[in-house]
Amino acid sequence: MSKGIDTHPRATPRLELRPFRRRDLESLWEAVHDSWPELAKWLPWAHAGYGRLEAIRFIRESGSAWVEGRAFDFAIRDLADPTRHLGNISVWSTSKRERSGEIGYWVRSSATGAGVATEAAARVARVGFEELDMHRITLRIAVGNRGSERVAEKLGFTKEGLLRKEVLVHGVWLDHTLWALLEDEYRREAPRWVAEGIA
Repeated sequence: MSKGIDTHPRATPRLELRPFRRRDLESLWEAVHDSWPELAKWLPWAHAGYGRLEAIRFIRESGSAWVEGRAFDFAIRDLADPTRHLGNISVWSTSKRERSGEIGYWVRSSATGAGVATEAAARVARVGFEELDMHRITLRIAVGNRGSERVAEKLGFTKEGLLRKEVLVHGVWLDHTLWALLEDEYRREAPRWVAEGIA
């Protein structure tokens, strides 16, 4: 598994995925601010007081993680309106030896239900398997987050089990389901994604 990958943007039929830039501060903050009530159900960092300082700290840490090969965070942008931040998606290694990794994402509330997460996750899965040489990629999805379960289902991930009280979110332990896609499954699924206009 390689340490790093190129920072060029990755395109999908409707989206551009690219590393974060300092000038993304306002659009990132705005997307979180507009979406925090929904995001706060599932993500420990999302809250009403999420501020620009937290946003710039994330952007800086994202840049460092990319350079060091720890994680690869992508800003999700609409090709038709690249100034609008639609959400974040990341891929990172969970085991170098086993060549395994994980994808995590969120999409702003006003853009959910339009296939943004599915399209972005398909493209980042391609990054994981083709650029980072991963053998297995997982998604951890909070129980009750039906939108994210639909993403996993549409992309052909297999539900493998339940992680009990996996993440502490605003004082509440949330169970998560674990979903996985293997590299041979990816090779079978990827042509379908293209045919269906997902990737």
